[in-house]
Amino acid sequence: MTTHPLRDVAIVAAFNTPQARVVEGHTPFSITLDAARGVLAESHVPATAVDAVFSKHAPDLIYALGIGPVWNSNTKGGIAGVLLAAGLVATGLAHTVLLADGEAGVYTQRIATAPWTRPSNEFVEPFGLYTAAEFALIARRHMDRYGTSEHQMAEVASTIRNNGHINPDAVYHGRGPFAPADVLASRMIAEPFHLLDCAMTSEGGCALLITTAERAADLPCNAVYILGGGLDALGPAYCHAPSWDLAGRGSDIPNGYVGRRAARNTFQMAGLHPADVDVCELYDPFSFEIIRQFVAFEFCSEGEGGDFVMDGRIGPEGRFPITTDGGLMSYSHGGGVVQLSQRVARGVHQLQKHCRSGQVPDATVALCSNGGAGALFTDVVLLGSERP
Repeated sequence: MTTHPLRDVAIVAAFNTPQARVVEGHTPFSITLDAARGVLAESHVPATAVDAVFSKHAPDLIYALGIGPVWNSNTKGGIAGVLLAAGLVATGLAHTVLLADGEAGVYTQRIATAPWTRPSNEFVEPFGLYTAAEFALIARRHMDRYGTSEHQMAEVASTIRNNGHINPDAVYHGRGPFAPADVLASRMIAEPFHLLDCAMTSEGGCALLITTAERAADLPCNAVYILGGGLDALGPAYCHAPSWDLAGRGSDIPNGYVGRRAARNTFQMAGLHPADVDVCELYDPFSFEIIRQFVAFEFCSEGEGGDFVMDGRIGPEGRFPITTDGGLMSYSHGGGVVQLSQRVARGVHQLQKHCRSGQVPDATVALCSNGGAGALFTDVVLLGSERP
């Protein structure tokens, strides 16, 4: 029997700072430092036990926490960072890895779209193309090909926003409840996306702590394990014509579907199938992305994504509850890499039974995702409450 490559790795804590439209008095580094200190306190691990740091602010964190010399990754967080950090621990190159990032004070020109939604590539900037428009083109084509409807996308958006409505930690807590009709009645941003189909903008920090399973056994928190993971990328984000199905590029995955190869590898590594998942903490930049991901990850077949999200299947009491904290649409979207890590953090909290709202009873397997077709990357990780 083959030993699971990440059997001896555990995520022991996940921490979010307070999230807000504007976090007063903070810089990107100061909110990141708060997240780092928070996850160390949450895990009851002293800063001096950390021997690797993953953050765009890694050198400053190392100095501020007084923990050097350590492994300085200068690597992003999110699922990519989690898998790289787990690899360090699994191979003995590090034993306790801190991942932390934050964003504050970056979005200051409120008369314009957020800076991370405005690509500077010379082939898109002159035409005013921005993230919502790129994802909208993908959704529109899917609608024409498979009959995916605005109402089905509104079902996704209202479900996620209602999850945030009841979450006391969400930036948009108390803004609902929302019905699909409310989504469809909100103003058009980039056809077919209405305002409530789109992620918001906010500020905040997030941190994760990864260590050995042996060390985790001595800590008071419930360890969460990485059952499988995979990364997919098809090119530079927001530089080329947007499409969910780039093909003819040496891939054996039908119709491209960025994320499909990653998901297949993830489930194979875990020895599981989509039906084994209890909760889906999916990345939600736009409502259509959830439909696309369910197809890409093979929860349903080609052309079935729109119908799959209907009839309560993705709601809090449904078979596959999605994005249970309110996601980028309602919980927080701090720009940068913060929201990528927050999808993993929410999966950890679900399995640790730490969710203040939207807790899925008896959840033992959580699927988390990052990215989307418009960005030409999709990452997948399966988390479990049992050691693989």
